Amino acid sequence: MTTDSDSTRATQAPPAVATASAGFADPAALGLGAFALTTFVLSFVNAGLLPASVEPVVFGLALFYGGIAQFAAGMWEFAKGNTFGATAFTSYGAFWMSFWFLATSTDLSAAGPDAGKGVGVWLFAWAIFTVYMTFAARRTTTAVFLVFIVLSVTFFALAIGDYFGAVGFTRIGGWLGIITALLAWYGSFAVVANSTHKRILLPVGPRAAL
Repeated sequence: MTTDSDSTRATQAPPAVATASAGFADPAALGLGAFALTTFVLSFVNAGLLPASVEPVVFGLALFYGGIAQFAAGMWEFAKGNTFGATAFTSYGAFWMSFWFLATSTDLSAAGPDAGKGVGVWLFAWAIFTVYMTFAARRTTTAVFLVFIVLSVTFFALAIGDYFGAVGFTRIGGWLGIITALLAWYGSFAVVANSTHKRILLPVGPRAAL
């Protein structure tokens, strides 16, 4: 999820910092991959392709891969001077860790039927964040921009599903989540393949114009 050109970074940091940052590999492959895999597994449950009883299988992924690993990718993006990648990976890493905590350690039994509304507002807040990140994503690559477009709609669908208890919207959110995961996986695959082969094997598309 890189948005800053080398020339821009050079004007924002002293030469010593730029030299130190040059030693970092691109964290986008890890961040996108961690987000994709965790989203893919949970979305199978949301889409109704797997029963809700198997949802705990995603909890470990949410904490360690979608959460901690993606959060670490965000920290490396900070070190590289990439504001967009740092904000995105750190935030969605925190999202998955908060999901893990919500699912394993939060007792909403006292809320009764309002529990779904609380989760719905939580998802709606993430939808708002994703929308404004989508506007920024226009200046990244086509591949990343598409991830954020579909992810925005996914969050809105899931939020409606939980808030109103509308299973149909949850199912739609699940299918959209699967599409989001596949798009993010492609972005991760492209970063790894292009970096390893030192040439463009998988196109990610140009940056969009303002």
